Amino acid sequence: MMKEILETIILNLVEDKEQVSISSKEEGKTLTLEVKVAEDDMGRVIGKQGKIAKSIRTVMKSLAAKEHKKVVVEFID
Repeated sequence: MMKEILETIILNLVEDKEQVSISSKEEGKTLTLEVKVAEDDMGRVIGKQGKIAKSIRTVMKSLAAKEHKKVVVEFID
């Protein structure tokens, strides 16, 4: 569920939707989501001074808190 929500957010930010891939690893109560986007879209996802990336992480952490989990969102270039 969290992966799908993150994917929806990312797909609305990028232009090259074909290049978006999100992989997830779960270890105990920690869920790690790795986001890969096209090189040209990386700036759109991270934003000026990382503001968009920080906002995405905040949204995902609040969703994870409801499920008593910890989520880590990593942007991989």
